[in-house]
Amino acid sequence: MSAVRPRVDLRLLPSAAVAWGAGACLVLVPLDAVRLVAACGAAALVLGAFVLVACTGRARSRVLPGVVLVVVVGLAVLGAGASQRVAAAPAGVVRAAQAGELVDVVGRVATPPRPLGGGAGARRVAVTVAADAVRSARTGELLGVRVHVEVLVPAASSADPGEVAQPALDAGVRIAVRGRASVRPTGERAAVAVAARGAPRLLDGAPAGSAWSVAAREHARELAAALPGDAGALLPGVTVGDTGAVPVDLRDAMRTSGLAHLTAVSGAHFALLGALALAATGALGAPRVVRAAAVGLVGTALVLVVGPEPSVVRAAVMGAVGLVGLLAGRRSLGPPALCTAVLVLLVHDPWLAVAPGFVLSVGATAGLVVVGPPLVARWAPRCGHATAGVLVAPVAAQLGCLPVVLALWPSLGLWSVPANLLAAPVVAPATVLGLGAVALAGWWPAGAGALAAVAGAACWWTGAVARVCAGLPGAAVPWLPGPVGAGCALLVAVAAAVLLAGRAQRG
Repeated sequence: MSAVRPRVDLRLLPSAAVAWGAGACLVLVPLDAVRLVAACGAAALVLGAFVLVACTGRARSRVLPGVVLVVVVGLAVLGAGASQRVAAAPAGVVRAAQAGELVDVVGRVATPPRPLGGGAGARRVAVTVAADAVRSARTGELLGVRVHVEVLVPAASSADPGEVAQPALDAGVRIAVRGRASVRPTGERAAVAVAARGAPRLLDGAPAGSAWSVAAREHARELAAALPGDAGALLPGVTVGDTGAVPVDLRDAMRTSGLAHLTAVSGAHFALLGALALAATGALGAPRVVRAAAVGLVGTALVLVVGPEPSVVRAAVMGAVGLVGLLAGRRSLGPPALCTAVLVLLVHDPWLAVAPGFVLSVGATAGLVVVGPPLVARWAPRCGHATAGVLVAPVAAQLGCLPVVLALWPSLGLWSVPANLLAAPVVAPATVLGLGAVALAGWWPAGAGALAAVAGAACWWTGAVARVCAGLPGAAVPWLPGPVGAGCALLVAVAAAVLLAGRAQRG
């Protein structure tokens, strides 16, 4: 007698979809239309709910709870998003940006430097600053407080020793900078950009809560400097998400081969480390409470090491959801957890609705919680449940990301799944040993160097797989652009997921 296939619980999917649509509308419309769009959206939700409930007839009792939940979630996102959007763009700051005025910005760096133009040879870097105050450089008038500003600063170079090096601009340090303000495109979290006229002035170091992440990035760069080629370029990205040293050709090869997600701190990072923590505590026979505590401790430590940036916290949430769905072995548990996480994150931060990283995280997590469990069930008899979870994670995540990747970069990599399979065995050593090397670097340099060498070898293999797969025929097949291409990609991903799940069920 065949086992009954567990149903996938999708009751929260309409609420998550409405929340996503509401958040996207609020951050993409012009600033002066935000309140009108929020009001119209709220009215449409309430009216649509009344019409739907009125048309359901005898099924009204079953439909009503879901409809109420959709309306409540939509109103929450609309209200929170509208207020946050208005607060993020004070009128004085926006006027100064529209006029191209010089402004003085004082605040803490919220994100690590991002090279503009890619690679280590960029002439400028961008940092997001959580500004305590933005003032007019001409009059000293206070234009805004507690506002995010995108600051463009010169990259450090040996030709100008007076410039501030990138490590000095790690997240958490407090700086003062003067530059010319300009308006950023609609949809960006920081509504205003400031092109610095010189190097920022450092006012204060990182607070205690950010000290670990600052030290970790410095140690990762120092360890990577001793490794040759692709090993040294990828080690900081694999461990702490620092991709500033990745050359353009390797970055393109990683993207073409479908391995770019390995160089960013994503939900798969947290899911992998959580899976390893569960495997280790399970091997010791620890009770369930201890195993759950170990997973939480590992996730918290990784957040502290990498830095509590919004993208890292988002990745931690998605990683926890993916780990629950992947290792619990219940397909019915993962989708509701994922939808709940999406709802909470969008209410907290509506800009995530249009952030490619968030879309990729949700896609990867969807792959983990829907495709992951049946694949783990199929592979577990051969290598054990925990090992199967570690090996399945990158493959399921890549399948979930496929529609999003093709929508953002309409080019299908036919070798992306084989590339992920080839790289899967070294993902865990590269990540775990790399983080171990970073942790040891401050008090045992020799041990850190040894671990970094092994992690670097794993990174070299990842780079080699990326370069070889990116150079094969069919590595970048043109795909239909726009919504049509994304829809076709979604159909392909769903078909592959159904096929894999069916085979796993029969196996």
